[in-house]
Amino acid sequence: MWMGAILAVIAGSLVSLQNIFNSKVNEKTGSWTTTTLVLGLGFAASLIISLLVEGPKAFQLNHVKPWYWISGVIGIGVVMSLVKGVRLLGPTFAISVVLTSQLGFALLWDSLGLLGLEKVPFTWQKLTGVLILLAGVFVFKFGGSLRSKWKWKKTQVSQHEGY
Repeated sequence: MWMGAILAVIAGSLVSLQNIFNSKVNEKTGSWTTTTLVLGLGFAASLIISLLVEGPKAFQLNHVKPWYWISGVIGIGVVMSLVKGVRLLGPTFAISVVLTSQLGFALLWDSLGLLGLEKVPFTWQKLTGVLILLAGVFVFKFGGSLRSKWKWKKTQVSQHEGY
């Protein structure tokens, strides 16, 4: 379990780092060019590393259903959406929304046993966890502005009462 958690933390840090790099490329080129570079360089690196590590057996896909192969095409939507989301929302808020969405959809797919996943029982505690994360994203994004508006209204009421 610890190794899985460590790898998940590494993945999270790499996704955040990749989004920073992607947004910098996107500033100078555009979303489609950024997506092409990210996925093209990723393909080249994956091809070379898999050949070095696993050799030709890396491409023996005898037991993989062909419709699972479209994940690379799904990657286009992932990169394109992230690049535009980061540009429109900023990196921290965009990644917060992505993580909340990712957890929510993972709960849905796990609970329904979709896409060949082993069905995991749905619990209200799991849904509550997703909703708490969603609330945290809301507080992160809007908490400071709501607090400053509340302070402003409180000041206005105090000043009005002084008359």
